[in-house]
Parts: sequence; C-alpha cells; structure tokens
Amino acid sequence: MRRLLVALAAAFALLGVDTALAAPPPAPVKTETAVFAGGCFWCMEHDMGGIPGVLKVESGYTGGHVKNPSYRDVTSEQSGHYESVRVTYDPAKTDYGFLLYRYWKLVDPTDDGGQFCDRGPSYRPAVFVTPAQRPIAEKSRDEAAKRLKTGTMKAQILPLQTFWPAEEYHRDYAKRHALDYSLYRSGCGRDARLKQVWGN
Repeated sequence: MRRLLVALAAAFALLGVDTALAAPPPAPVKTETAVFAGGCFWCMEHDMGGIPGVLKVESGYTGGHVKNPSYRDVTSEQSGHYESVRVTYDPAKTDYGFLLYRYWKLVDPTDDGGQFCDRGPSYRPAVFVTPAQRPIAEKSRDEAAKRLKTGTMKAQILPLQTFWPAEEYHRDYAKRHALDYSLYRSGCGRDARLKQVWGN
C-alpha cells in the first residue's frame, strides 16, 4: 500500500499536481434576485449596479403578455411589458429591503405616466415581487411615501412574471457608450427631477 501511495505521489508530481496544497473548490455563492422597473433600463442598470452586494444587473422586459418580446414590441405599448432590470445579489452582503430603499431614490414614484423624458406605460415605475417579497415591498413603499418632498406615491407592486432579457445592444449601455449615455441622462432631466422628489 505504501508503495502505491508513493507511486501515486510521484505520478501527481510529474503531472504538476501539488497534493500538499490541493484544496476543494470554493462553494458557489448563494444568490437571490429582485426585479424593478423605473423608466429607462440603461439608467436602472447603471445605478443598481453600483450597490454593494449586487453581483449582476440585467436589462429586460416583464409584466406583459407577449413571449420573448423585442424592444420594438415593448415601445409600441402593445405588449404590456415594462422596461425593467433583474438584480442578482449576494444576500450575505445586502438584503432585499436595502435594495428597495435604494430603488425608491432612483425613480420618481409619483409619476405613473412614465419616467422623466420617457413617456408611456412601458416606462412606469413598479416593483415585481414573489409572494415572499410582497410584504417587504409594500412596507418599503409605505415608508418611501412618507419621505417624498412632492407628489403622492403611485408606483405599483405587481406579481413577478417571466423576465425576458433585452437585446444585446441594450446591455451594459452606460459602460459601452459612456458619452452617449451621459448626454441622454442629462438631457432627460433624471437627476434634476430626483432632487425635486427626494431632496438632497
């Protein structure tokens, strides 16, 4: 037996395997997801991506009746879908309640006709929830309503449906087209309006 172990160690050495330092691979990180709509998904993807504990933010569509919708389907306002983002996060580093707290500050929840310069049903603010997420989201919405500097809360809490990822050219738009994104965001008046709604 000893000779077999020595032979195996020699074989591993020839193959470059360090048996003394070998360690099991790290366990995969447990993740959870949250889905939000807040107008232009380029902006939501950019802003939600900066939250500590967030691992990934995907632009897409949800809430409607058309399967595998295109951007044209959604902006035609015939699909019932909202421009939205799916946020994947590490629950050991942040929680759903904190994501909601940050979400409200990124949207104008007093405007149910769109968001900022983007108008129409597909741009309305909404939180899409699982049954377990609903009471947390409703409580968060009530708390956010008390902090508004102007207007009344109109954002909806809606049942989570299938999330359809957006076309490739929409993904990571703020990173890939920084100047165009900056000009769009400024011209749309998003940040100026957020100061009016929430203060500094």
